[in-house]
Amino acid sequence: MAYFDGGDGRVGALSEQVRAAIASNVRHARHTRGLSIRDLADRSGFSKALLSQIERGLANPTVEVLAGLAEALDLSFADITRTPLYEPQVMRRAGDDAARTLLSSLDRRRFELYETPLPPEHAHESAPHGRGSEEFAYVLSGSVTLEVATYEVRLEAGDAVRFSAEAEHGYRTGAEPARLLTLVSMPSD
Repeated sequence: MAYFDGGDGRVGALSEQVRAAIASNVRHARHTRGLSIRDLADRSGFSKALLSQIERGLANPTVEVLAGLAEALDLSFADITRTPLYEPQVMRRAGDDAARTLLSSLDRRRFELYETPLPPEHAHESAPHGRGSEEFAYVLSGSVTLEVATYEVRLEAGDAVRFSAEAEHGYRTGAEPARLLTLVSMPSD
C-alpha cells in the first residue's frame, strides 16, 4: 500500500497520529461490541485482512472505508477519526460583556456537569474518566491550577480549558477559594 510522503520518504507525523487514532478507535469499538474481526468483516463488507491492517495502523483507509466502518460499528465519522488531546486548549477571559462560545464539541457523547466550590489551599484530585474522555472547565471565581501528569495551567476567573481526561488530574487553589464549573464528556459507547 502506498502512502503519501512529504518528499523525504517518511509519512508525516500527523498522518501517523491519525492512523494510530483510527486503529485504536476501531479496535476499541469492535471490542466493546464483542465483535471479532470476522464479525466486523461480515457487517462492513471489508476483508479481514484490511480490517487487521487498519487496527494495526498499517493501512491508509479511504473515506469510503472509514464511513463504512463507522456505519458498521454505529459510530460517527468523527468517532472513528478522533485523536486525543495532547495539549490543553485554554480560552482566556474576554474583556467585554458579550456572549461567547467558550468550548465546543461536535461528537455524540455522554456528559456530566459539576459545579465545585474549592476552599483555599485545597487540592481536588480526579481519577481518569476513561478512554476518549475530555474535560471542560470554567473558573467562575478565584483561580486554580490545573495539574495533569505532563503539564500545569493556571486559570483565573473567566478562563476556560479543554483537555484529555484520560489521565489522573486535579485542580489546586492558592490562598483564596475558587468556584469551578466542569463538564466531563465521554464517548457514548
